[in-house]
Amino acid sequence: MSSLGPIRVLVIDDSAFSRRTITRMLEASPLVRVIDWAHDGEEALRKTLEQEPDLVTLDLEMPRMDGFTFLRLLLARRPTPVLVISGRAHSQDVFKALDLGAVDFIAKPTPRAAPELESIQEELLRKVHALRQLRMDKLRERLASAPDLLPRRPAPASPTARRVVAIGASTGGPAAVTQVLGAFTEPPPFAVVVSQHMPGGFTASFAERIDRFTAFSAREAREGDRLEPGRVLVSPGGCHIEFGTYDGEPRVRLVPRSPGDKYTPSVDRMFVSAAKHFGADLMAVVLTGMGDDGAQGVRAVKEAGGTVVTESEESAVVFGMPQQAIRTGAVDAVLPLARIAGAIDAGLAGAAARPRGGRRRRTPERGDA
Repeated sequence: MSSLGPIRVLVIDDSAFSRRTITRMLEASPLVRVIDWAHDGEEALRKTLEQEPDLVTLDLEMPRMDGFTFLRLLLARRPTPVLVISGRAHSQDVFKALDLGAVDFIAKPTPRAAPELESIQEELLRKVHALRQLRMDKLRERLASAPDLLPRRPAPASPTARRVVAIGASTGGPAAVTQVLGAFTEPPPFAVVVSQHMPGGFTASFAERIDRFTAFSAREAREGDRLEPGRVLVSPGGCHIEFGTYDGEPRVRLVPRSPGDKYTPSVDRMFVSAAKHFGADLMAVVLTGMGDDGAQGVRAVKEAGGTVVTESEESAVVFGMPQQAIRTGAVDAVLPLARIAGAIDAGLAGAAARPRGGRRRRTPERGDA
């Protein structure tokens, strides 16, 4: 879309109360203009094709044509950014919508049409404003090139991992994280921790998808979890994942969200804490996402002797988080998504060959597609 003029939004919801509330919240920003609304999928598809909005907000449960059918038809005829606004009870539906091409989602605080809906205003405007950074062409490419992932049997639990990969992501992250981890055909000899900007009630489903469709064993992190080779621990929504020492080994600490926290789970907090505990045995990976979460953390990783990799602009759906990390000068490699799994494998093999506590610095590599 053009960077000039307001962001033109079409609001789709079968509840008149929800439509009015979402419209009022959006129009509180001078950067946004609601051009129309629709109460079912058929009307929504017709109006989207006729009026060509910059963004559609979508409730998945609608009469006449559900949100999934709408998404399939819309993205086939006129690819348009779609922001899903859905209840927490339908987390699997949200991931299905993301698979079909929705760019992001917001969780409704209650399944009913109620005044509590206004509590999402700050998050709604932040995500709508970030639309100007969205690369719709990259989203289409990612959907077209996504591999047909087959469920694989994960490895049994193992001793505590020495080497750790910490992955941070936001908008576009669920598909990107799954693609990176899905490139490993066997459980690797390192542990993975993930902070994906996502509310409570959805991170458990995200972890289940990683468990089903990759070689890793995966679940939502719990207090005191060990970091085991071949296992992925996903930070629960509403918490930050950090680390503490228990019985002489690093384990997971879950820190509740504070009122002033900008991002939850926080990639910065995960990176900073992981750097203290894993040093040169840590690789930090920053994938697609809006904002600057992770930029402070990558400095801590480099100061501790770890390695930092970011996704490149050529593949990122939103380049905000990787770009801010790159600007710190603490990034070792800037790579398209398809090459990140290989960089993780090679980078941690190099870490295993170095003496414990060893540090190194190298010139950032910019990978070609």
